[in-house]
Amino acid sequence: MMMTDTIVAVKHCLDNIIGQKVISILGDEEKRAAYEQTGCIDDAVTDADIEEFEANYRGSDSEKKGLIDLYKKFKGKMNKLFCSMLCSGPKLDSHRFKDLLDEAIAAGDLKETKAYKKWAKKVSEIKPPTSPSRRKGKSMKQPEPDLLAIISQRRNQRKDPFDSMFSSLVSTYGGNAESEPTE
Repeated sequence: MMMTDTIVAVKHCLDNIIGQKVISILGDEEKRAAYEQTGCIDDAVTDADIEEFEANYRGSDSEKKGLIDLYKKFKGKMNKLFCSMLCSGPKLDSHRFKDLLDEAIAAGDLKETKAYKKWAKKVSEIKPPTSPSRRKGKSMKQPEPDLLAIISQRRNQRKDPFDSMFSSLVSTYGGNAESEPTE
């Protein structure tokens, strides 16, 4: 098989996948409404999805591994670590992360750095949060109206070319509804 044959085969497969995605969105009212609202063809991520992910991630082995990897990457500079660590915030997680890192240092898995010592001393002087495993309420701020207007304007600018692409894909691959095979 020549390289061009492979490229043609891959392109054909991608076209089929995109066509199937388009048909699934246009055929489902809920997905279609989500597409019309956001311009995204992927499933919408809800607040509940984010909260569920956060609840499963916090305290997991995956979080601990990520914490240790970022500690090594940033050489104990915790401000940088908090910028990269998923589902974390200095006010909420400092004491918990300090305990985890102290365990790893005591076990010999990590070396204590100057930056970490300084940070750990500051954290020790601060009262820990009452419930370190949960965030209080909705911490996300409402976006500014100007930002919403800009986002809406950009969405509208991108919508027409995307709709025309969808229309051409539907006309090419969609066919009519009666052509679907039945069992």
